[in-house]
Amino acid sequence: MALKQGMRLSMTIIGVMLVAGVVFPATLPTETVVKIGGTGSALGTMVQLAGAYEKSHPGIRIMIMPSLGSAGAVKAVLGGGIALAIASLPLTETERQQGAVEVEYARSPFAFITNAKVDKKVVTTHELEDIYSGRKSTWPDGSRIRLILRPEKDIDSRLLRGISPAMDQVVKAAMARPGMIIAITNQESTAAVARTPGALGGATLTEVISEKRPVNILSFNGVQPSVKGIADRSYPLVKSFYLVTTPKTPAEARQFAQFVLSPAGRKILTKNGCLAVGAK
Repeated sequence: MALKQGMRLSMTIIGVMLVAGVVFPATLPTETVVKIGGTGSALGTMVQLAGAYEKSHPGIRIMIMPSLGSAGAVKAVLGGGIALAIASLPLTETERQQGAVEVEYARSPFAFITNAKVDKKVVTTHELEDIYSGRKSTWPDGSRIRLILRPEKDIDSRLLRGISPAMDQVVKAAMARPGMIIAITNQESTAAVARTPGALGGATLTEVISEKRPVNILSFNGVQPSVKGIADRSYPLVKSFYLVTTPKTPAEARQFAQFVLSPAGRKILTKNGCLAVGAK
């Protein structure tokens, strides 16, 4: 008798659940997650590429990791922690020997940026030499210039130092001065410029556009940083971006990489301040 009553109770509960719309699928839906990480400069645009790709590829989720940096991302893809790395530097010979392969997919202007309230439109090489050396410490309105620096070995620091022999020396000197603001990641650097009164720093055009950063973009020696400017080589400061794979990269990640290089992907890159290169 107790057994029959228990069975009736179970059937009643199931019936109520069915009426309430509770579904008992034969199998749970599956989702393939593709983890991507790398240089912070490229992540905002990569988020947009991922969103467009997912719309036409149900069941695939592209997970963009927080900034790992180029070296960290290459290490992660070689170790299997992520499926695809985004780097702003070519691979080293050691990384290639370990199986990593890079394909350049885009370039973006490296621009000088200031806090949005700084009344400044153009900066010259000579002005930068004076600012980084400390000889010039105020903006035209008298407000204090606050430099936002990057680590010595970062590609942004290398770009700065390569502007002129004098810049090479004054950037090194600025990094050695006590009390300087040194931002580790691209996002930290641009955020510091946005929130710090009088701040001056650097960022790629694609980061500023794709992440809608509220900063002031300066012309450099009278040339505006733009996709056209790096295409015709009138603008000299450029950062390249690479897709990095290994022999173990899954097919889903390789397919997304092909989308980045496709006409649809190139359109998104161009819209976000990149000169698309590589396959069409």
